[in-house]
Order: sequence, then structure tokens, then C-alpha cells
Amino acid sequence: MTETADVSRTRAWVMAARPQTLPAGAAPVVVGTGLAYGAGEFAALPALAALVGALLLQVGTNFANDYYDAVRGADTEEREGFTRVTAGGLIAPPSVKRAMYATFAAAILLGTYLVWVGGPAIVVVGLASVAAGIAYTGGPAPYGYRGLGDVFVFVFFGLVAVTGTYYVQAAADLAGIPALTAPLDLVPLAAVVAALPAAGLSTCILVVNNIRDRETDAKAGKRTLAVLLGYRWSRVEFLLLLGMAYVVPVVFTLTGSGPATLLPLATAPLAVRLLRTVATETGGAALNPALETTGKLLFAHSALFAVGLAVA
Repeated sequence: MTETADVSRTRAWVMAARPQTLPAGAAPVVVGTGLAYGAGEFAALPALAALVGALLLQVGTNFANDYYDAVRGADTEEREGFTRVTAGGLIAPPSVKRAMYATFAAAILLGTYLVWVGGPAIVVVGLASVAAGIAYTGGPAPYGYRGLGDVFVFVFFGLVAVTGTYYVQAAADLAGIPALTAPLDLVPLAAVVAALPAAGLSTCILVVNNIRDRETDAKAGKRTLAVLLGYRWSRVEFLLLLGMAYVVPVVFTLTGSGPATLLPLATAPLAVRLLRTVATETGGAALNPALETTGKLLFAHSALFAVGLAVA
């Protein structure tokens, strides 16, 4: 872990929130909004509420991960990642736990507006997202300790976030409360396909994190997918997810969306440099910067893809 001395209380809470991971929360909302704009479904207030809600879910999940990894003994002195405030003694465990529940409560409170817009489907999605954020490292059987964290990120920070953002904007013009099955009618297949790059690159963030922590996670009994697959196949996973992010914009262009959807390909040089690092490094000195770079790549790719979808 990094040095924890002389860290202010405010700085400690910023560290706990892990702002370097926030692109994973914002990026899919940006993509979903770009798609909604291009389809003539843009609605500013639902889009803003979806963005704030996604960021709250991201921060709440970060708090949960910090707290539960510490109390389960997964965060040790050998870990090479960014400082965890609970394990590092910067913030007392009960305070981090209360912050986790308060953040998720704020997300649920904001979600009441989205329920009014999107109907009971948003209740299901919202509660499932909160439960998944806690159960990632918390509860009696945390799925993040059983190799399922990558699936969680791909689904909730990709597919659900993009299609959910599109849906609440498409539903905003409906008269009355939409039915539970409304997303099946309002969300086109294109929204699901458009979600794949954000889903893949969000998962890449976790892959880099888990490659870096593979040895210490294995010692602590935290069986992430990187622990189960090993370095070689974890890097193959990273390559496939990264490649998918660049195949999907080409598919959109070839199926009639126009050349603007190729804008994300401008980030390819950054992706290649990142791939070289992940393919050869295992230590925190190289992978901590790579983790932040993956977040930047996710946001840049998503922003350019959103622009392309908006004008398509």
C-alpha cells in the first residue's frame, strides 16, 4: 500500500470515493444520452438524474469494496494498489460502512424521480444495482470473491447503465406511468449493442486492478477471475474486451449509422499503449497508472461514441 501518514480527513474521504473510477459511472450514461439524442428521445432532466444516480452507485460500491475487503482481510500491507482508507486506518470501519449506506440511500432517493419517469422497471433495476454493489464484496457469499466481479461490471456498468439511460429518456414523453415491460418496447437492439464498448472498457478497469492484485488476492482467499484464469488468460480477456470496443463502432458505421460513429477509433493509439503495459507488467508501479489510463480511455471512447451516435 502507499504511504498513509499525514493524510487529512477530507483527503481520506476523496481517496475512499476513488475518483479515478468515476468514468466507469459516467461513461455509459454519456453513451446512452448520445444514442437518445440521435433517436430524437433526449430528455435533459432524466439524463442528469441518471448521471448523478450512476455516480452515486459507483461511489457507494467503492465504499463497500473498501470496507468489506478490509474486514475480510483481503487488503494487506503487500497490496500494491492505491491506499484503502479502512485497511490503512485513515477512517474507522463503522464510518466507511455508514457512508456506504448513506450513498446508496441517496441513490435510491434520487431514483424515486426516475421511477416516476420510468415506472416499476426502474425499481427493479435500481434495487438490483444497489444489492449488486453491496454483494460484490459484502454479505455471506460475495460474488467478487468467486470470479464474478467482471460479469457484474459488464452488466451493471455497461449494459444496464446505457440501456437504462436511454430508456428513462424515451419514457419521459409517455403519458402516465410506464408498465413493467415498457423497456422491451422502448429500448431498441441498437442500444444494447451500443452498450458493449462501455461495458467492455469498464470491465477492463477491473481486469487491470485484478491482474495487479492477483498474488495478494490469492493469498487472502479472494478468488477473482484473474486468480482463477492466471496472468495469460486474464490478458486475453483484456484484449478481447478492448477489441470489442473498437469493433462495435465499425459495425454501426457498416449498418448505416454513418462515418461519425467511427470517432472512437481516434483513441486506438492510447489503447495500444495500454495493451502493451497490461501484456507485460504485473506490479503496481506500472499498473496503477495503467488503471487511471483505462478510466481515461473509457471516458474518451464513450464521449466520442456518444457524439457519433448523436449525429448519426
